[in-house]
Amino acid sequence: MLSKDNDYSNAPLPTSTSSLLLPTASINFSKALSSLGRSSLSISNRLSSINHDALFVRQVAEHYNLPVIANERCGSWYIPPEIKAGSAYFKSTDGHQGQWSFSTRRLNLQVLDILGKHGGCIIVDSTRRGKSMPDALSKTVPIWCAVMNRLLLERDVPLSGLFTPGAVVGPSEHSQIETRLDGFVEKARSLQLALSSLREVIPAPLRPIFVTPASTLPSVSYEANHCRVICLTASSAPSSSSNSSSTYIQGAADDSESWSHGLTPALFWQHKDTLLSTSEDELPNLISSLVNAPTTVSPAPMSAPAALIRPTQSVYIAPLSSISPSSTEDWDAIIICAPTNPFPAPPQPTPTPTDTKPQPKILHVPCSQGKAGSRALRTQLGRIQPFIDPFLRNPLYWSRPLKILCTCPTGTDLSVGAALVILCEFADGEGKLWWTSCGDTTVVDKTHIRRRLAWITSSVPEANPSRETLQALNVCMMSPSEFDRGRREKGKGSKKTRAG
Repeated sequence: MLSKDNDYSNAPLPTSTSSLLLPTASINFSKALSSLGRSSLSISNRLSSINHDALFVRQVAEHYNLPVIANERCGSWYIPPEIKAGSAYFKSTDGHQGQWSFSTRRLNLQVLDILGKHGGCIIVDSTRRGKSMPDALSKTVPIWCAVMNRLLLERDVPLSGLFTPGAVVGPSEHSQIETRLDGFVEKARSLQLALSSLREVIPAPLRPIFVTPASTLPSVSYEANHCRVICLTASSAPSSSSNSSSTYIQGAADDSESWSHGLTPALFWQHKDTLLSTSEDELPNLISSLVNAPTTVSPAPMSAPAALIRPTQSVYIAPLSSISPSSTEDWDAIIICAPTNPFPAPPQPTPTPTDTKPQPKILHVPCSQGKAGSRALRTQLGRIQPFIDPFLRNPLYWSRPLKILCTCPTGTDLSVGAALVILCEFADGEGKLWWTSCGDTTVVDKTHIRRRLAWITSSVPEANPSRETLQALNVCMMSPSEFDRGRREKGKGSKKTRAG
């Protein structure tokens, strides 16, 4: 019989490894577990898992014989370049529980063009361990399809409702999303898009169809009563993975900034065999050499390196790398949002009617990339209006459209902010640019900015202004004290003069 001092019947059960092991052993055990976790998420395991999933993507693409679209940012990792038809930007956050939304920043109208030409498409994405399907595919894309159907097909059709995967989205959540659809449609209508031209693109309602590695691919039959939007999850969930190896990583391409060492999807596919056959210890050095290697293949010539922002005939956006000193002659005015001006000796300035003071052709807006650049942009936006205004007053451009180029290192962020200033300040509803503003009662508020941003994202699907850039523009455009731009007083003045 145990003494009272040795009675452990009421002692708490051990609940952690430290309760079972001596402190030193516990520390070593924890290190071993951490090391094991890191090794299972190694670069080599990620790349082999991506390659495994890409084989499934190719199989589905051949089965449906439809163009394949990458849902960025990770979709491109799973798509061999030769079968990739484009990119889309459906955010998972717009499908999160209770946060369902229709994005006016990411309209993805370029997907409509592909659907109209081919009668369907395959949108590829993946998700990390814990889910069988990313929210972007299970909810964000279905919301987008339902909104587009109601927006463009103004008739009662059976396929214009909301379709979600029943195994992922429960009846309650489905119903809650459905009750918000009318609000999403009105949100889209407020952008005043050119709906008539969009209706000509889409011949039938959009119908999302959900495919995962656990799916049995249905027999293919063309159905003229709808456009198929195949929502393809590339990665296998643990319970359904045909690859039972412990080295397989679900959603291996997700959050690539944290593991890729600068490797991009393009570099991965270009050097796939070499990367997959290299040991883990040697991979970082190999990737570094690939990332830093000089370009050996000349990029294909671009017939239109700068994208026109429609419906204007005047405002363009392009990455800075697409502009050369000689090509500056093609533009009447250039706004460069970058740390330095690559063209310190500008070409001959545009003559003015009076020839008293030449008008500079290039405006350098000094700002770096990232959040710091967006903050710096806030202090520089006020320089854009007085730079552009003299061009619009110049009779030289009254008989032809003025050509304005907004550029930054990426062509997707800071240059979008500069273009938005021009569109909000000078463009009417048809995209024509005017100087002065007589009788113009348009108020520059968030709705007005969203409408002009829709012009940009519709014309340049890759455009992705950061939240900080848009905040800088909102603050400056709607706060005269911060935006000392000599802005015209709304509702007063003489007859407008069109400048392009």
